[in-house]
Amino acid sequence: MSNLGRSKRFWPLAASGVAALGVLLIAGCGVDKPGAAAALPPAPAPVVVPTVAKTDDTLTISGPLIVEHQVDVTTQREGVVAEISADAGTRVHAGQLLAQMDDRQLSANLEAARAKTRSIENDLKNWQAEEQVFKADYVRAQRLWNEKLIAEEQLQHAQFKAESEQWDIRRVQELLNTSRQEERSLQLEMEKTRITAPFDGVVARRYLRLGQGLSKGDRAFWVTAEGPLRMRFTLPEKFIGHLKRGQELPLTSPDVPEEHHLVRVIEVSPVVDPASGTIEVLAEIQSPHGDLRPGMTASIRIADIR
Repeated sequence: MSNLGRSKRFWPLAASGVAALGVLLIAGCGVDKPGAAAALPPAPAPVVVPTVAKTDDTLTISGPLIVEHQVDVTTQREGVVAEISADAGTRVHAGQLLAQMDDRQLSANLEAARAKTRSIENDLKNWQAEEQVFKADYVRAQRLWNEKLIAEEQLQHAQFKAESEQWDIRRVQELLNTSRQEERSLQLEMEKTRITAPFDGVVARRYLRLGQGLSKGDRAFWVTAEGPLRMRFTLPEKFIGHLKRGQELPLTSPDVPEEHHLVRVIEVSPVVDPASGTIEVLAEIQSPHGDLRPGMTASIRIADIR
Protein backbone atom coordinates (compact mmCIF):
# COMPACT_ATOMS: atom_id res chain seq x y z
CA MET A 1 0.00 0.00 0.00
CA SER A 2 1.21 3.49 -0.76
CA ASN A 3 2.18 6.02 1.88
CA LEU A 4 -0.82 8.14 0.90
CA GLY A 5 -3.21 5.27 1.57
CA ARG A 6 -1.68 4.51 4.94
CA SER A 7 -1.95 8.19 5.91
CA LYS A 8 -5.65 8.27 5.01
CA ARG A 9 -6.32 5.23 7.20
CA PHE A 10 -4.17 6.57 10.10
CA TRP A 11 -5.77 10.03 10.53
CA PRO A 12 -9.32 8.80 11.41
CA LEU A 13 -7.79 6.49 14.03
CA ALA A 14 -5.64 9.30 15.46
CA ALA A 15 -8.58 11.70 15.54
CA SER A 16 -10.77 9.20 17.34
CA GLY A 17 -7.98 8.53 19.86
CA VAL A 18 -7.55 12.25 20.63
CA ALA A 19 -11.30 12.66 21.06
CA ALA A 20 -11.45 9.71 23.45
CA LEU A 21 -8.54 11.12 25.44
CA GLY A 22 -10.29 14.50 25.65
CA VAL A 23 -13.48 12.87 26.96
CA LEU A 24 -11.48 11.04 29.64
CA LEU A 25 -9.73 14.25 30.71
CA ILE A 26 -13.03 16.15 30.92
CA ALA A 27 -14.61 13.31 32.86
CA GLY A 28 -11.64 13.19 35.23
CA CYS A 29 -11.93 16.93 35.91
CA GLY A 30 -15.58 16.53 36.83
CA VAL A 31 -14.97 13.79 39.39
CA ASP A 32 -14.71 15.02 42.99
CA LYS A 33 -11.45 14.06 44.61
CA PRO A 34 -11.72 12.16 47.90
CA GLY A 35 -11.48 14.50 50.87
CA ALA A 36 -11.87 17.70 48.77
CA ALA A 37 -14.23 20.33 50.15
CA ALA A 38 -15.74 23.49 48.72
CA ALA A 39 -13.81 26.64 49.59
CA LEU A 40 -15.44 28.58 52.43
CA PRO A 41 -15.20 32.33 52.95
CA PRO A 42 -12.65 33.32 55.58
CA ALA A 43 -13.90 33.58 59.14
CA PRO A 44 -14.22 37.10 60.54
CA ALA A 45 -11.54 36.38 63.17
CA PRO A 46 -9.17 33.44 63.60
CA VAL A 47 -10.26 31.27 66.53
CA VAL A 48 -8.35 28.34 67.98
CA VAL A 49 -10.92 25.54 68.22
CA PRO A 50 -10.55 23.42 71.38
CA THR A 51 -10.60 19.65 71.02
CA VAL A 52 -13.40 17.62 72.57
CA ALA A 53 -12.90 14.13 74.00
CA LYS A 54 -16.00 12.16 75.00
CA THR A 55 -16.28 9.38 77.57
CA ASP A 56 -19.37 7.57 78.80
CA ASP A 57 -20.67 10.40 80.99
CA THR A 58 -18.39 13.44 80.52
CA LEU A 59 -16.98 15.69 77.85
CA THR A 60 -13.41 16.97 78.16
CA ILE A 61 -12.71 20.18 76.25
CA SER A 62 -9.04 21.05 75.74
CA GLY A 63 -7.81 24.35 74.38
CA PRO A 64 -5.60 27.38 75.04
CA LEU A 65 -6.13 29.83 77.86
CA ILE A 66 -6.78 33.32 76.55
CA VAL A 67 -7.07 36.88 77.88
CA GLU A 68 -9.29 39.65 76.60
CA HIS A 69 -6.52 42.24 76.27
CA GLN A 70 -3.70 41.12 73.99
CA VAL A 71 -2.45 43.34 71.18
CA ASP A 72 0.45 44.28 68.94
CA VAL A 73 1.33 47.90 69.75
CA THR A 74 2.10 49.67 66.46
CA THR A 75 3.72 53.00 65.63
CA GLN A 76 1.44 55.95 64.90
CA ARG A 77 3.97 57.88 62.80
CA GLU A 78 7.27 57.33 61.05
CA GLY A 79 10.57 58.04 62.77
CA VAL A 80 13.75 56.65 64.30
CA VAL A 81 13.81 54.80 67.63
CA ALA A 82 15.73 56.97 70.10
CA GLU A 83 15.07 55.13 73.36
CA ILE A 84 13.73 51.73 74.49
CA SER A 85 12.33 51.58 78.02
CA ALA A 86 10.84 48.06 78.12
CA ASP A 87 11.81 44.60 76.97
CA ALA A 88 10.20 41.16 76.87
CA GLY A 89 9.06 40.19 80.36
CA THR A 90 8.65 43.76 81.63
CA ARG A 91 5.42 44.30 83.54
CA VAL A 92 3.84 47.60 82.52
CA HIS A 93 0.92 49.83 83.45
CA ALA A 94 -1.47 51.60 81.11
CA GLY A 95 0.22 54.68 79.64
CA GLN A 96 3.74 53.60 80.65
CA LEU A 97 6.46 54.55 78.15
CA LEU A 98 7.76 51.57 76.16
CA ALA A 99 9.88 53.39 73.58
CA GLN A 100 10.57 56.93 72.40
CA MET A 101 11.06 58.02 68.80
CA ASP A 102 13.26 60.96 67.78
CA ASP A 103 11.12 64.08 68.31
CA ARG A 104 13.65 66.92 67.96
CA GLN A 105 12.14 68.37 64.79
CA LEU A 106 8.62 68.22 66.17
CA SER A 107 9.82 69.78 69.41
CA ALA A 108 11.32 72.74 67.52
CA ASN A 109 8.11 73.15 65.48
CA LEU A 110 6.05 73.06 68.66
CA GLU A 111 8.15 75.77 70.31
CA ALA A 112 7.76 77.94 67.19
CA ALA A 113 3.99 77.43 67.30
CA ARG A 114 3.89 78.39 70.97
CA ALA A 115 5.89 81.55 70.25
CA LYS A 116 3.43 82.42 67.48
CA THR A 117 0.52 81.90 69.83
CA ARG A 118 2.07 84.19 72.45
CA SER A 119 2.67 86.86 69.78
CA ILE A 120 -0.95 86.78 68.65
CA GLU A 121 -2.13 86.91 72.27
CA ASN A 122 -0.10 90.10 72.78
CA ASP A 123 -1.43 91.50 69.51
CA LEU A 124 -4.97 90.82 70.68
CA LYS A 125 -4.35 92.70 73.93
CA ASN A 126 -3.08 95.64 71.89
CA TRP A 127 -6.23 95.69 69.73
CA GLN A 128 -8.43 95.44 72.83
CA ALA A 129 -6.64 98.44 74.36
CA GLU A 130 -7.13 100.44 71.15
CA GLU A 131 -10.80 99.52 71.22
CA GLN A 132 -11.16 101.16 74.62
CA VAL A 133 -9.49 104.31 73.25
CA PHE A 134 -11.87 104.52 70.28
CA LYS A 135 -14.85 103.85 72.52
CA ALA A 136 -13.80 106.76 74.72
CA ASP A 137 -13.37 108.96 71.60
CA TYR A 138 -16.87 108.02 70.45
CA VAL A 139 -18.41 108.85 73.83
CA ARG A 140 -16.65 112.25 73.84
CA ALA A 141 -17.79 112.88 70.23
CA GLN A 142 -21.39 112.16 71.25
CA ARG A 143 -21.14 114.67 74.10
CA LEU A 144 -19.62 117.35 71.84
CA TRP A 145 -22.23 116.74 69.14
CA ASN A 146 -25.02 117.06 71.72
CA GLU A 147 -23.57 120.45 72.60
CA LYS A 148 -23.39 121.35 68.90
CA LEU A 149 -19.62 121.74 69.09
CA ILE A 150 -18.76 119.32 66.25
CA ALA A 151 -20.33 118.32 62.98
CA GLU A 152 -22.34 115.14 62.58
CA GLU A 153 -19.68 113.76 60.23
CA GLN A 154 -17.12 113.84 63.04
CA LEU A 155 -19.51 111.88 65.27
CA GLN A 156 -20.03 109.25 62.58
CA HIS A 157 -16.28 109.03 62.01
CA ALA A 158 -15.73 108.25 65.72
CA GLN A 159 -18.57 105.71 65.65
CA PHE A 160 -17.18 103.87 62.62
CA LYS A 161 -13.70 103.77 64.14
CA ALA A 162 -15.08 102.14 67.30
CA GLU A 163 -17.03 99.56 65.28
CA SER A 164 -14.01 98.87 63.06
CA GLU A 165 -11.92 98.01 66.11
CA GLN A 166 -14.48 95.39 67.17
CA TRP A 167 -14.15 93.58 63.82
CA ASP A 168 -10.35 93.74 64.03
CA ILE A 169 -10.51 92.17 67.47
CA ARG A 170 -12.69 89.31 66.15
CA ARG A 171 -10.23 88.75 63.30
CA VAL A 172 -7.28 88.52 65.68
CA GLN A 173 -9.26 86.20 67.98
CA GLU A 174 -9.78 83.80 65.07
CA LEU A 175 -6.06 83.98 64.25
CA LEU A 176 -5.36 83.11 67.87
CA ASN A 177 -7.76 80.14 67.74
CA THR A 178 -6.06 78.88 64.57
CA SER A 179 -2.63 79.20 66.15
CA ARG A 180 -3.75 77.33 69.25
CA GLN A 181 -5.18 74.50 67.14
CA GLU A 182 -1.91 74.27 65.19
CA GLU A 183 -0.10 74.07 68.50
CA ARG A 184 -2.49 71.35 69.67
CA SER A 185 -1.91 69.42 66.43
CA LEU A 186 1.84 69.47 66.99
CA GLN A 187 1.34 68.35 70.58
CA LEU A 188 -0.62 65.34 69.31
CA GLU A 189 2.16 64.53 66.86
CA MET A 190 4.63 64.73 69.74
CA GLU A 191 2.52 62.24 71.70
CA LYS A 192 2.63 59.85 68.74
CA THR A 193 6.42 59.65 69.11
CA ARG A 194 5.84 58.05 72.52
CA ILE A 195 5.02 54.34 72.27
CA THR A 196 3.09 53.50 75.44
CA ALA A 197 1.36 50.49 76.97
CA PRO A 198 -2.39 50.43 76.17
CA PHE A 199 -3.29 48.56 79.38
CA ASP A 200 -1.79 46.87 82.44
CA GLY A 201 0.06 43.70 81.49
CA VAL A 202 3.41 42.30 80.44
CA VAL A 203 5.54 42.83 77.33
CA ALA A 204 5.54 39.45 75.60
CA ARG A 205 7.74 40.46 72.66
CA ARG A 206 9.80 43.41 71.42
CA TYR A 207 10.04 43.94 67.67
CA LEU A 208 12.01 47.19 67.35
CA ARG A 209 15.69 48.01 67.87
CA LEU A 210 17.51 51.17 68.94
CA GLY A 211 18.20 53.43 65.95
CA GLN A 212 15.78 51.55 63.70
CA GLY A 213 13.76 53.57 61.21
CA LEU A 214 10.05 52.82 61.44
CA SER A 215 7.06 53.56 59.26
CA LYS A 216 3.54 54.26 60.43
CA GLY A 217 1.82 51.02 61.43
CA ASP A 218 5.00 48.99 62.10
CA ARG A 219 4.82 46.58 65.03
CA ALA A 220 6.74 47.74 68.09
CA PHE A 221 5.72 45.51 71.02
CA TRP A 222 3.40 42.66 71.79
CA VAL A 223 1.66 43.43 75.08
CA THR A 224 -0.66 40.99 76.82
CA ALA A 225 -2.66 41.10 80.00
CA GLU A 226 -2.00 38.37 82.56
CA GLY A 227 -5.61 37.92 83.57
CA PRO A 228 -8.37 37.18 83.93
CA LEU A 229 -7.68 33.87 82.18
CA ARG A 230 -10.46 32.53 80.00
CA MET A 231 -11.29 29.68 77.64
CA ARG A 232 -13.62 29.92 74.67
CA PHE A 233 -15.09 26.68 73.35
CA THR A 234 -18.10 25.19 71.57
CA LEU A 235 -20.62 22.55 72.64
CA PRO A 236 -23.32 20.62 70.78
CA GLU A 237 -26.64 22.42 70.54
CA LYS A 238 -28.25 19.95 72.95
CA PHE A 239 -26.54 21.86 75.79
CA ILE A 240 -28.80 24.90 75.23
CA GLY A 241 -30.76 25.41 78.42
CA HIS A 242 -28.52 23.05 80.38
CA LEU A 243 -25.38 25.20 80.62
CA LYS A 244 -26.12 28.44 82.50
CA ARG A 245 -24.20 31.64 83.19
CA GLY A 246 -22.53 31.43 86.59
CA GLN A 247 -22.17 27.65 86.47
CA GLU A 248 -18.80 26.42 87.74
CA LEU A 249 -16.74 23.73 86.02
CA PRO A 250 -13.41 22.03 86.92
CA LEU A 251 -10.26 22.97 84.98
CA THR A 252 -6.81 21.41 84.89
CA SER A 253 -3.69 21.89 82.78
CA PRO A 254 -1.06 19.30 81.81
CA ASP A 255 1.58 22.01 82.24
CA VAL A 256 0.79 22.33 85.97
CA PRO A 257 -0.93 19.02 86.81
CA GLU A 258 -0.80 19.63 90.55
CA GLU A 259 -3.11 22.68 90.27
CA HIS A 260 -6.88 22.38 90.13
CA HIS A 261 -9.08 25.34 89.34
CA LEU A 262 -12.70 26.25 88.86
CA VAL A 263 -13.98 28.27 85.93
CA ARG A 264 -17.27 30.12 85.85
CA VAL A 265 -19.37 30.38 82.70
CA ILE A 266 -19.70 34.07 81.84
CA GLU A 267 -21.16 33.87 78.31
CA VAL A 268 -23.36 31.36 76.51
CA SER A 269 -24.28 32.06 72.91
CA PRO A 270 -28.07 32.55 72.56
CA VAL A 271 -28.08 31.11 69.03
CA VAL A 272 -26.84 27.94 67.34
CA ASP A 273 -24.26 28.09 64.58
CA PRO A 274 -26.17 26.53 61.65
CA ALA A 275 -22.96 25.39 59.95
CA SER A 276 -21.72 23.27 62.86
CA GLY A 277 -24.79 22.85 65.08
CA THR A 278 -22.91 24.17 68.11
CA ILE A 279 -23.13 26.96 70.67
CA GLU A 280 -20.20 29.08 71.86
CA VAL A 281 -19.28 29.30 75.54
CA LEU A 282 -16.83 31.57 77.37
CA ALA A 283 -15.59 30.56 80.84
CA GLU A 284 -13.32 32.48 83.20
CA ILE A 285 -11.06 31.28 86.01
CA GLN A 286 -12.35 32.74 89.26
CA SER A 287 -9.74 31.54 91.70
CA PRO A 288 -6.12 32.78 91.71
CA HIS A 289 -4.63 31.27 88.57
CA GLY A 290 -1.36 30.17 90.22
CA ASP A 291 1.22 29.22 87.59
CA LEU A 292 -1.25 29.26 84.70
CA ARG A 293 -0.33 31.67 81.91
CA PRO A 294 -2.05 32.87 78.72
CA GLY A 295 -1.50 30.40 75.88
CA MET A 296 -1.20 27.32 78.10
CA THR A 297 -3.33 24.31 77.23
CA ALA A 298 -6.08 23.51 79.73
CA SER A 299 -9.00 21.08 79.97
CA ILE A 300 -12.55 21.56 81.21
CA ARG A 301 -14.81 18.64 82.11
CA ILE A 302 -18.57 18.85 81.53
CA ALA A 303 -21.21 16.26 82.33
CA ASP A 304 -22.62 14.87 79.08
CA ILE A 305 -26.34 14.98 78.25
CA ARG A 306 -28.12 11.89 77.03
